[in-house]
Amino acid sequence: MNRTELESIARAMVAKGKGILAADESSGTIKKRFDTIQLESTEEARRSYRELLFTAPDVANYISGVILYDETIRQKTKSGTPFPEHLAKLGIVPGIKVDMGAKPLAGFPGETITEGLDGLRERLAEYHKLGARFAKWRAVIDIGKDIPSQFAIDANAHALARYGALCQEANIVPIIEPEVLMDGDHSIERCEEVTSATLKAVFEQLHSHRIHLEGMILKPNMVISGKKNTNRAGRQQVAEATVRTLKRYVPSSVPGIAFLSGGQSAAEATEHLSLMNQIGNLPWELTFSYGRALQDEALKAWGGKQDSFAAGQKAFARRARLNGMARNGSYTAQSEQAA
Repeated sequence: MNRTELESIARAMVAKGKGILAADESSGTIKKRFDTIQLESTEEARRSYRELLFTAPDVANYISGVILYDETIRQKTKSGTPFPEHLAKLGIVPGIKVDMGAKPLAGFPGETITEGLDGLRERLAEYHKLGARFAKWRAVIDIGKDIPSQFAIDANAHALARYGALCQEANIVPIIEPEVLMDGDHSIERCEEVTSATLKAVFEQLHSHRIHLEGMILKPNMVISGKKNTNRAGRQQVAEATVRTLKRYVPSSVPGIAFLSGGQSAAEATEHLSLMNQIGNLPWELTFSYGRALQDEALKAWGGKQDSFAAGQKAFARRARLNGMARNGSYTAQSEQAA
C-alpha cells in the first residue's frame, strides 16, 4: 500500500467545485434507462452514450472522477482512445464498480448482503492495469417492518471493510458505500437512527481492518424521509440531519464524503448538497457521486439520436455545473432557471 499515492488520489476525487459521475450502471440497469427513451441496449448504444458523457464540453471543470462498469472500462472513444485514458488526460480519475450486487441474506427475509469478494484481489490487479485508480462497492440497508437487523448491518459493514482493505493493498482508493434506502414510508427520524447504526458499524469494521482513512471516500445516503411518506421532511431539515449524523460518526481524517442521490430528483439532490455546504465548518469535503441525478436530463435530451448528441452533452454539462455550484453552497432553486 502506497499511502501517499492513495491520499493524493482521494484528495483529487473530492477537489473543490467538482464531484464524481456514477456511470457504472450494470447491463440490466442501463437497459431500464434506455427503455425510457425507447432505445435498444446494444453494446454500441451503451458505448456511444458513455462517450457523450465523457466528452461533454468543460466536463473536467465539474467532474473529478467517473465510476465505470466492467464493460465500459474496456471500451474506447470513437477515435480509439480507451475511456480510462481519455478521462485521465482530462485530469478526471477513472474508477470501477467491483461488487456483484446485493443478494438475499440467507435466514434474514427482506435483507441483502453484497457479494463479490471471491477473486476480488485478482480483479483489482487487472482493473489497476486498465487504468482504474479507485473502486466502488455498494452495501444496501433497507428500512421496513422489523428491519434492518443488527446482523445485516454488521455483515455488510464487514464486507465493505474487507473490500476496502483489498483495494488499498492494490493501491486503489475504495469508495465505501453503505446505502440506507429511501424506498419506504419511514420518517426522517427513523432514517437518522438507521444511518447512525450503519455508519457506526462501518467505521468500527474499517478500523478493525486497518483501513487507511485518509485514503478512502465515503459514499452515504442523505438522512431523508422515505419516498412513500406523505409528510416528508423539508430540504433544510434533511441538510441539518445529514450533517449532524455525519459529524457524529465520520472521522475528520476521511478526506471527503460523496453523496449518492438514491432516487431523489436532480434538483432535490443538488439543493440538498448546496444547503449542507452552506452550513459550513465541515471537517471533510462534501460532494456528489450521482448517477441518475446527473444523467437523467442528458439521457432525455439525447434520446438515442445521433443528431441530438450535442444536446445531450449540453444538458449533462449544465447539470454538472449546477452540482459544482452546490459544492460551495452557491446553488439555489433560482439557479435552475438561470442555467
